[in-house]
Amino acid sequence: MTDQFIRFPRFYLTVPSACPYLPGRLEQKIFTELKDPHAQDLNDSLSKVGFRRSQKVAYKPACDGCNACISVRIPVRDFRPGRTMRRIMKRNADLTRNSLPAHATLEQFELLTGYLNSRHSNGGMAGMTAIDYATMVEETPVTTFLVEYRQRSLDPLSPTDPLMAACLTDVLDDGVSMIYSFYDPAQTDRSLGTYMILAHVEWARKLGLPYVYLGYWIAGSDKMAYKAKFQPLEMYADDTWRRMKA
Repeated sequence: MTDQFIRFPRFYLTVPSACPYLPGRLEQKIFTELKDPHAQDLNDSLSKVGFRRSQKVAYKPACDGCNACISVRIPVRDFRPGRTMRRIMKRNADLTRNSLPAHATLEQFELLTGYLNSRHSNGGMAGMTAIDYATMVEETPVTTFLVEYRQRSLDPLSPTDPLMAACLTDVLDDGVSMIYSFYDPAQTDRSLGTYMILAHVEWARKLGLPYVYLGYWIAGSDKMAYKAKFQPLEMYADDTWRRMKA
């Protein structure tokens, strides 16, 4: 977030900057701080109206003349993976999931660095330092986990199972919110990005929570358009949640 902003009661508005998703457009956000002791309740409430969390801030796009960023979530009860997704789940059956406290490790950071260099070398997170990563993970005033996915090692002498993927995830009162995920880019046959979403659906189902929040869907952005394949999908538009047309 920029230090320059226009203040509204309780909320702030960032100064417009270049949009990282749609060329030639400007990005602007409305945001508020998540402060204890009510940070969890506020984050729960704002997530229901299209906000996302980043560290100690909840934000939402507020771009002049553009509403391309649409908050989306998977209704867990109604979601059924198709044939391709079932194959992806089977392909990754050798992975274990561990929901850990939100503490950064060097192993996670090295995985993230490889992912960014391969998939997002020109993105806003390129050049992230270990301190930056620790800040992203650990500066949270809400219930947050670092979910690790490891391959069961066939080597009995291996001290740990290889880390294949990870996701910073908030647990809300009505679902789990995938804040940021990353994975080994060399494992192209595993479709790990898709797998982590499917695994979060199963996790939410076990927790008895109705939704998996995926962040923003942008129809004109290759980086974000993939989320539309998780049907049925709900979108927040015109101040209400409704089903997205498949």
